Amino acid sequence: MQFRSALTAFLLILGLAAVASAASKQADTGVAIFAGGCFWCMEPPFDKLDGVLSTTSGYTGGKQANPTYKQVSSGRTNHREAVRIEYDPKRVSYDQLLETFWINIDPLDSRGQFCDKGPHYTSAIYGLDEEQLAAAQASKAALESEGKLKGDIKTEILSATPFYNAEDYHQDYYKKNPVRYKYYRWGCGRDARLKKLWGEAADH
Repeated sequence: MQFRSALTAFLLILGLAAVASAASKQADTGVAIFAGGCFWCMEPPFDKLDGVLSTTSGYTGGKQANPTYKQVSSGRTNHREAVRIEYDPKRVSYDQLLETFWINIDPLDSRGQFCDKGPHYTSAIYGLDEEQLAAAQASKAALESEGKLKGDIKTEILSATPFYNAEDYHQDYYKKNPVRYKYYRWGCGRDARLKKLWGEAADH
């Protein structure tokens, strides 16, 4: 009986330690959600950043649960293609993620991004809390005050809504299908437009 009690207590301690460890790990991991047109093209620039732990392509902004790519691409679900980024705030800040986001999109386009048009391809920043929303608004205001971009910034800043992972074949598409990805990116005129907008700062 004493052995069983001791074993139960030991297992309880282990369980509490595991919960505490998981909570600590979660507290040390930040999450950011950005919509910048084709999610295939939004994964690579963030994957390059030291401190980014993972990028996931998916859908957000709509009301339908668990939408499919076909449903989202119809433009009727109000979702946007987006990326969910998990990162280590000790190594990369949310402000740095915002900088990377801006130089990888066309903030002046209200109809979509590059060759992809439709509401599901429009750009947006989804803040997960008041701090992120304030940082996003500040970064947008800074871009507007700089006057480098010749036009009004159309990118929306919104409170985060449920994020749904895209189908497996969309994840890490640029790694799984490098030739097709590069051809699509070139054919869509993404890099040419980014260089025109951002010059040498454009991240390829």
